[in-house]
Amino acid sequence: MPELPEVEVSRLGIIPYVEGQTVTDITIRQPKLRWPIPDALQQLKGQVIRRVTRRAKYLLLETDVGAAIIHLGMSGSLRVLPTSLAPEKHDHVDVTLSNGRLLRYHDPRRFGAWLWQDGETPHSVLGKLGPEPLTDAFDPDYLLAKATGKKMAMKSFIMDNAVVVGVGNIYANESLFCAGIHPRRPAGSLTATEAACLVNEIKTVLAAAITQGGTTLKDFTQADGKAGYFAQALRVYGKSGQPCPACDVVLERIVIGQRATVFCPQCQPLG
Repeated sequence: MPELPEVEVSRLGIIPYVEGQTVTDITIRQPKLRWPIPDALQQLKGQVIRRVTRRAKYLLLETDVGAAIIHLGMSGSLRVLPTSLAPEKHDHVDVTLSNGRLLRYHDPRRFGAWLWQDGETPHSVLGKLGPEPLTDAFDPDYLLAKATGKKMAMKSFIMDNAVVVGVGNIYANESLFCAGIHPRRPAGSLTATEAACLVNEIKTVLAAAITQGGTTLKDFTQADGKAGYFAQALRVYGKSGQPCPACDVVLERIVIGQRATVFCPQCQPLG
């Protein structure tokens, strides 16, 4: 599924075409995605999109009266297209803009979402979220304090949106490997030195993925249709049975929280 870097790349891709434009029409072809699309979304019509922002993996089209909230789900994507381009199968939502273009939402699995937030009151899906990983609010002291006393696996801990948002499965694998931390270690065993290293690696890995255009695995491409390139730089994710890029020991695969987890038993010792 698209993770934080892919969502951020989508945001950056659509900004030049969407910000400052008036919404002239909204077409909803499939009213039920992960949740039913609310009628309130029609309030977007006639409004100027002031900003395109992101919170965790949600994109927000902000206007003076509220914001459309978009989640890409498992297979969703956004495209900026000419208004003359006919919709295809799985093209569920069109936002027509005053510049003669439209923002089209495509989602074969329909696990994504389009919601509406009135004014500046945060929608319930945006509540109880931890800090953004690339901000100063996510620092070693914060992570260490959150980890204290926790028995849950380190990988599950950093993937918990109440701890920090947007560290999905791919980037949790990569960050823990780069920090030399076993994914099954109890979060409460984290030391101050390890917290500093892990925070740095999470920031580095996510920033690199954004810079390189997002990770292309199966369903994701950028807003302009170009694929992301970070998959070429993945060190351990999806590479179980292959030699570790650091020590040549064979990478192992386990399952944590129903998610595939790859690690190096030598570089990331459990004890």
